[in-house]
Amino acid sequence: MDSALCVKRQQFSMHCEALEEDIKLLSEPFKVFDFDFWRRPDGHRVMELSVQATNTGTVHAIISWWLLQLDEKSTIFYSTAPKWISCPSSMEGFNSSISWSQNWCDHWKQCVWFIPKKGLSLLKDEEVSLLAVHTDTSISYEMKTLSQNLELGQSELSAQKYQITLLPEKIALYSDVNWRCSMLKAIKNAMKQKTPSLCVVVDDSIFLAVALSHLAKGSHVLSLFPGLQEKGAQYLQAVAAANGYSKDHVEVQKMSELLTSQSSQEKIDLLVGEPFYYGNNSVLPWQNLRFWKDRSLLDSILSEGAVIMPCKGLLKACAMSLPDLWQSHQCLQHVEGFDHSVVNSTLGACGGLPPGQENPTLPFSVWQCGESKKMSDIVTIMEFNFLKTISPCSGKAKVEFITHGKCHGFVLWIDWVMDTEESIVLSTGPEQRYWKQGVKLLKEPVAVGSHRSATTDCHSADIETSFDPSTGDLIVDYAFL
Repeated sequence: MDSALCVKRQQFSMHCEALEEDIKLLSEPFKVFDFDFWRRPDGHRVMELSVQATNTGTVHAIISWWLLQLDEKSTIFYSTAPKWISCPSSMEGFNSSISWSQNWCDHWKQCVWFIPKKGLSLLKDEEVSLLAVHTDTSISYEMKTLSQNLELGQSELSAQKYQITLLPEKIALYSDVNWRCSMLKAIKNAMKQKTPSLCVVVDDSIFLAVALSHLAKGSHVLSLFPGLQEKGAQYLQAVAAANGYSKDHVEVQKMSELLTSQSSQEKIDLLVGEPFYYGNNSVLPWQNLRFWKDRSLLDSILSEGAVIMPCKGLLKACAMSLPDLWQSHQCLQHVEGFDHSVVNSTLGACGGLPPGQENPTLPFSVWQCGESKKMSDIVTIMEFNFLKTISPCSGKAKVEFITHGKCHGFVLWIDWVMDTEESIVLSTGPEQRYWKQGVKLLKEPVAVGSHRSATTDCHSADIETSFDPSTGDLIVDYAFL
């Protein structure tokens, strides 16, 4: 039922530079809209284009960017396209006057519009009609072929009541067979420990809700769906028959209702989460420790020996060289004779902060952050024990540098331990594209090297963290040795 679960129909900002090896171009670049900044904005415009395929393949997305004309005579242009995009043939005469950004810039992302379902298949030299619409704040696209229009119309009518739209990263995670197999194995292992009478999914994981409803035939399954709420309940009902469970087998309740209804009744034998909270799109990794808080709120109605999944979280870290990210977030001072320092806090500037100001830890998808290199091995700073109720905790670890170069900051994330034997551990580190990591940029880059090198560079650093459950904040301190 691919129409029931899909990517949200909007443009997503992404650094497509990192996708060069994963993308096959099916057309030359083409102009969609002309915006004349000398005139009042149109507000709303529709453009229908005919685009010819240069390769055979399936269109999964449309990538768009700005080509900025910087002078009135049309002699100077600036492109925000990825470096692997060539100049369109219609502008070959202007090629010498187009400036391509040589430096990676965090603010020059491209826009990605995903084609619904499994995309649109094209043959080389085939033409497709593209409908583009812009408002004051957004641009949307539609591939117009007769067969797809009919198909889209029917699916939208049938799915509009229970359709759930998720971010591309979440759809990609649910499409990852290795992740699904790991989660299913963890669920089956948990059910072997204790035959559950009552199973509760505390977060917005529709995957776990459906999986438990299918696997735990003799159990009562409850999902809290704090973000999805009624839409999540409608989804579970809609996909019940396709996944082999009855509609009355799973129920959606609010936390307050669960605490009231279960206080004198059956206890929770199995409590699970990915963790995933709908709407927490650009948050630091430890914001998902909301799972620990929710588990603690339900502590009074957990049965003796209740199975908690995940049972533990491991705060991991490593030192990294991130020259592009650091340069892009360096503090502004005087630019072309003007003092821009007043906007540093608004823009979240990190590098080169004045004395007394501390760099914040910010969420980034490290795989999209330009040039990057690990400067140390991965260390575990502290553990979050979900078998116990939530409490303040702190930890410290020593980072040993393994290579020579510049360290621009520390990257932190949480690995989720799904079982007490620690046989299934799901990492959210920088090698993974489904999650953001927390990045603590340094005020100034530090020259580092391994102990085997004869340089006077720093060979190690201490990282110390403390977690405050009342605010959900994680404080990160470091010292180079």
